[in-house]
Amino acid sequence: MERPRILISIPMILTLLFFTSGPSQAVTDKKTLIVKAKIEKLLKLIVDTNLITFPHNDPDATAEIPALQNDVKVVVKARTENTSPVTLNLIADGDLVSGSDRIPVQNVMWQASGMGFLDGTLSNSSVQAAGFWRGSGVREGTFRYYLRNSWNYSKGDYQVTITYTLMTP
Repeated sequence: MERPRILISIPMILTLLFFTSGPSQAVTDKKTLIVKAKIEKLLKLIVDTNLITFPHNDPDATAEIPALQNDVKVVVKARTENTSPVTLNLIADGDLVSGSDRIPVQNVMWQASGMGFLDGTLSNSSVQAAGFWRGSGVREGTFRYYLRNSWNYSKGDYQVTITYTLMTP
């Protein structure tokens, strides 16, 4: 007889445990992580050559001599505020010089292609070559340089240095 009591007692105990223990509560623990990134202004200018050469040409046959190295590829990269303008300027350090002979630097001009790039003429004061955009981005363009040809130039090997300046306030 004791055996049936044990069998009845075990189901009763299990039933009581099931109903008295209740649903289990979920346990969680949370932590937060703050992510920061410091981004500074940054400009990068790439010009694919550092020399252009104008070959000899008959002024009667060629009014404007193209540089042998045309097209000069220019890549401008800028990281700045959304409202800051990005510009590219060119300046010559003087005239084309061969000994005591000179060719006025204004006889060198360029044609530009690419979004924001501008045609222009060299000068010994800063000339805007591109008015790109406001804020960060990358722009690519090309410059084709030409020298106005003239019978008035003295024989010689002429040279001038020009400087591209990329800037944002």
